[in-house]
Order: sequence, then structure tokens, then C-alpha cells
Amino acid sequence: MSEVETKKAITEVQQKELDDAFERARKALAILEGYSQEKVDRLCQAVAWAVANKQTFTRLVDEGIAESGLGDSVSRMGKRMKIRGVLRDALRQRSVGIIEELPEKGIVKYGKPVGVIACIVPTTNPDLTPAGNAIYAIKARDAVIFSPHPRSKKTSFETVRLMREALEREGAPADILQCLTKVNIPMSQALMARADLIIATGGQPMVRAAYSSGTPAYGVGSGNSTMIIDETADIAEAALNTRLSKTSDFGSGCSADGNLIIEASVFDKMLAQLQVEGGYLATDEEKAALRRAMWDDENHRTVNTVAIAPQQLAAAAGFSIPEDKKFIIVLGDGIGKQHLFSGEKLTTLLAVYKYDGFDQALDMMRAVYEVGGKGHSCGIYSFDADHIHRLAVAAPVSRIMVRQPQSKANAGAFNNGMPMTSSLGCGTWGGNIISENVHLKHYMNTTWVSVPIKEDKPSDAELFGDFYDPALEA
Repeated sequence: MSEVETKKAITEVQQKELDDAFERARKALAILEGYSQEKVDRLCQAVAWAVANKQTFTRLVDEGIAESGLGDSVSRMGKRMKIRGVLRDALRQRSVGIIEELPEKGIVKYGKPVGVIACIVPTTNPDLTPAGNAIYAIKARDAVIFSPHPRSKKTSFETVRLMREALEREGAPADILQCLTKVNIPMSQALMARADLIIATGGQPMVRAAYSSGTPAYGVGSGNSTMIIDETADIAEAALNTRLSKTSDFGSGCSADGNLIIEASVFDKMLAQLQVEGGYLATDEEKAALRRAMWDDENHRTVNTVAIAPQQLAAAAGFSIPEDKKFIIVLGDGIGKQHLFSGEKLTTLLAVYKYDGFDQALDMMRAVYEVGGKGHSCGIYSFDADHIHRLAVAAPVSRIMVRQPQSKANAGAFNNGMPMTSSLGCGTWGGNIISENVHLKHYMNTTWVSVPIKEDKPSDAELFGDFYDPALEA
């Protein structure tokens, strides 16, 4: 985001669109706030089904990839399961009236809407992000104005249009959900400045703009997902899951495996199994060509090599690989800012490193996150409880996946307990206010009602322990 763009005012046409959107959103919000829990839940189901049924989502996926030129239609289809997961989590919680009671503390909590949410939609998830945000927002009785990425705005608009129709069929105001059409960076900034809450999923410049807008915001950090494979790992499982994570939507997600840190005694076996799973091991010359293709002279990632098939990636670097290969592997030659392959790659390329002793694995892991991705995600393939514990203590990340494909697990899966979402908070490590998955509770205000309880006041001796001196209280 340039200095010029951050200071540029929106046009009169954009201003009218924004004014109209907020006027309609406030009117819709006034109606939505009066809905019962049962009505709200039914609306969540309606909007989810409108986009998550197979026929419709297939069309949205194809349109999104055609429009943006990014991603893989086969693996992106799996994201409709994430919509089901968000719906599952939303339906299992209360959001209207009393949402929690703590009798022992004399506390009763009531859920309240936050108001009008500005949702910034990334180009890699033009359909999933609006759907997931809509479900949680409607559940919390919020209205949403979506600001789609210009590169995939038609797909996002169509996704929102389908959900608006679903709301109307249920007798609810369509303007609970709206999607801006005249989008650019200044328009997104103007939207964020006027909203009651921002959910910003996208690149770091936009997330930083959200935090500087003056509006409360939930943003995400950049990723550089790294997995440790120790000597106890099931190598076949680790290689399969790595392929699933690395190739999901052509590695476009910030959760896609980027680096593997592999114990020396199983390194060759793991490398061989990765090739069985469809990995292509680049030669030194091919690796150098990939380096030139993926980063420019100032070490910035080149847009044309993000989220593309490995064959396209190889072609961009000037060589070819077999059609049956699923991703490219490079041998890591060091970790640090000067070693570009140790940073976030966002495409179908994986870097592998060898370690000798778990202490070294942890040191290498820490070094990776100094390059980038601090606060986001890492993981481990291990059956050694001590190794898992030591990684959990040492890793500067908000989520650690154990024996799971990172990009399919850390934002919630049906076989783990992570809250389903498409937005991953990365804590202060990643410049975010939360270090957890953004889910229903973040879309609500909560009123705490407190009644008197039996006094819970420990004695000074209990509170201060050995430091307590009754003589000083005389």
C-alpha cells in the first residue's frame, strides 16, 4: 500500500455507495436485533446452504479461479466443508439473551450485537470468507458490509447475492449482508473507518490499515507454517499430510506447509516418501532458477508465481517437471532473511531442512519465525509427548497441529477441537489483538450481570504466604 493510496479520498460515486450501504445496514440491523434465537439459527442455515451446496459452490469456485487466476478448483472445493464447520459451531452456541450462567460466581452473561461489521475479503477466498463471516455475524445479530478484493470482486458479489436471496426467502432484510462494488484501497479504508467492527482477512498492508482505522478490528498475521518431523513420526502419514497441506488451493493459504525440519535419521526416508506423494526434488540449478523467478531483485515475492501449479512454477523458472508432480521440493541451505526459501512462499513449493537432536530442531524453528510468520502456526509429527510439550513451550505461535495437515486443520476441522474459521489471530507476535481463531464470540458484545455471592476473601496469610508479617499490619 503506497503513501499516495493511503491518503487518496474516495470519489463522489463511492461515497454515495458507502452512505447508502450504511443506511440500509442500520435499518436491517434494527430488525435483526429483535429476532429470536430460533429465527437467527434458521437464517444461518439458510445463507450457509445457499452457497455451500455442491452445485453452487462448484460454480463459485470456478468463477473465482477464472476471475483471479489463483488457486486449484479441486482442492478449493473442500472449503465448502469449512462452511459446514462454521455453521456447526454457530448452531451449538447461544447468542440471544442469556448465553452463559456461572452460579458459583453469581454471573449471568447476555449476548448483544456489535453492530455493522466491515469484512475485508481476500482474493484467495472470495466465497469462503463471505460465507463464514455471514454465518457468525447473523448468529450474533450483526449486519455486514463486505469489501471484496478487486481481483475477485465479481465472485464475492455473487456469493453475497445468493445469501441475500436466502435471507429474503426467509422474510429477513437482504441488507443484513451487502457487498460493495466500487472497491479499491481508499474505499476499504473509508468502510473500515465507519464500521463498528472490522474483520480483516488479507495481506498485511490491509490488516495494518484496519488497525489504524480507529475502529476495533480483528486482523490476521502472515504465515510461514513449519512442521517438525522427529524420529518417532509415522513417515507415510507425515508425507501424505504434507502433500495435502502444501497442495491445498495451490498453497495459496498462509497455513500451507512451507518448511519441514526433519530429524537426520529419518531425513532420507521422509524425502523419498515426499516424492512418492508427488513431490519433485529440484536440482541445485533448478533451485537457483526458482529463486530468481519467485523473488525480484529487492527480494519481494513475484505475484505471477503465487498460488500456481508446480508445472507453471517450474515453467516460470525456465524448466519443466512431469505432469503428475504435485509440488516442488528444495533442500534448505540456511535459515534467515538472506535465505529466501525459509520465508513464506504461498505456492506449491516446500523447503526441507535436516536437524540433529531436538534442541537443534527447536533452534531452527525459532530461526524460521524470525524470518516471518511469528504468531501464526507450526506443527509436529511425533509420538513423543516430551517433544510435543517442548515445542508447545518454545514456539512463538498461536496454534500447533500435532500429526495433522496444517492448512486443513488449524482453522478448524471435523477431527479436532479448533474453532472453525477463515481468520486466524496471531497475537502480539503477529501484530494482532487475539491469539486464537476468530469465531462467534468475537462477533458479539457481552453484558455481564452480577449478583451478590458468599464472600470469597482469603486471609492475608493465605494471600501473601511467607511474605506476610502480622506485625506490619498492627
